[in-house]
Amino acid sequence: MKKDAILSKLRTEKVVALIRAESPDGLLDCAKALAEGGLTSIELTMTTPGAIRMLEKASAELPEFLFGLGTVLDAETARAGILAGAKFIVTPALRPDVITLCRRYSVPVFAGAFTPTEIVNAWEAGADAAKVFPAEFFGPAYIKSIKAPLPHIELLPTGGVNAENVGEFLKAGAFATAAGSSLVEAKALKEKNWAAITARARAFAAAVAVAAVK
Repeated sequence: MKKDAILSKLRTEKVVALIRAESPDGLLDCAKALAEGGLTSIELTMTTPGAIRMLEKASAELPEFLFGLGTVLDAETARAGILAGAKFIVTPALRPDVITLCRRYSVPVFAGAFTPTEIVNAWEAGADAAKVFPAEFFGPAYIKSIKAPLPHIELLPTGGVNAENVGEFLKAGAFATAAGSSLVEAKALKEKNWAAITARARAFAAAVAVAAVK
């Protein structure tokens, strides 16, 4: 899938699920549960043991999904993730070498940033969006404030996004959002409660749909 198509799908679906899975099978089953609820974009974090191998298996078995690699701190890890099938890369902070590597491979990269200066620096370094993290402290109002003087910069709020406020983040100007435990609860993942994960995915998808028509 080409870069424009990946960004278009993220812009349409609006929600990326953040996952720290314990096994490849758990990741695959979780992905299927999310898809049943209407979400097919997943960021597997590098804090997951064996993340690269897990990503490689999941990408091969579910090619229609957008599997990305998150918590990437260096170019070497980004390249390993891309070769394993990552459709996008996410950093927790501004990492210019990672942005450069992703641009070289024409893979979307979302760079962690928080202040207006960091956000502008991430954009000017070539990031496809600034991952505004942690977003829970100032909420949707902060996204709206940043977009006022910087309407050309795409923002991806992460942290504190849930089914109740995802619509507000989107209406504030976020091009998409990322959600962790509010979407894929660690307990549900560990207990393989796929029905619970599907239900949460449906709630997010419904909230996104409502926001789109308001």
